[in-house]
Amino acid sequence: RDFKQHLVFLTMASIFATRLTVARPTARASSNNRDKTQIAPYSLPKRALSGLAAASLSVTLSLSCGFGFPGSASAEMRLPPIDQDPERCERAYVGNTIGQANAVSDRVLDLRKCTFDGTDLSTKNLSGGLLVDASFKGTNMTEVVMSKAYALHADFTGADFTNAVVDRVTFDDADLTNVNFRNAVITGTTFVNTTLTGATFEESLIGKEDVKRLCDNPTLVGETRFQVGCRD
Repeated sequence: RDFKQHLVFLTMASIFATRLTVARPTARASSNNRDKTQIAPYSLPKRALSGLAAASLSVTLSLSCGFGFPGSASAEMRLPPIDQDPERCERAYVGNTIGQANAVSDRVLDLRKCTFDGTDLSTKNLSGGLLVDASFKGTNMTEVVMSKAYALHADFTGADFTNAVVDRVTFDDADLTNVNFRNAVITGTTFVNTTLTGATFEESLIGKEDVKRLCDNPTLVGETRFQVGCRD
């Protein structure tokens, strides 16, 4: 209950950030020639508001990945409307260039419903990215950094995550068929209802709790279970 209340608070804070105003004094002459101070509101710069909203969303994503939601993966968190910037998908080729470890940026990396099939995103930083319903089929994602990314329902079929850092990513309901995680670092990541058929984890560094979550996935079979470290 406390987690739900905290999450609601952070979501409201994100909404509030877009409406935030502060006060500034202005002088107005009165009938008796004495100045009176009037408090007039003004809006924060658009870039500052965007940064506040992005920071709030980053904390919300951190909490959702760190604690998880009760029940199935379909209990989706409430996200902001999709960014209407016509070039928002192109931002993946630049990535999140500040606050990499904490997924903090002055703008949300919104890649929802974008298609990157067969493209080269190697070495890019997708930390804090919203990857819901995005497609990365056969994408080169070697040495990619993904911290606190939200990839619900995303399709990574055949993607190459060799040497990647996969930290606190939500892969719930995603398709990771034939994904290559060779020598990747995987920590704090969820795989609820994720398709892992044919995925490889050779020489990967996988967190203890991540091993448990992966081994509980019925699509993880055969040699792949040995690579992950499952005991059965």
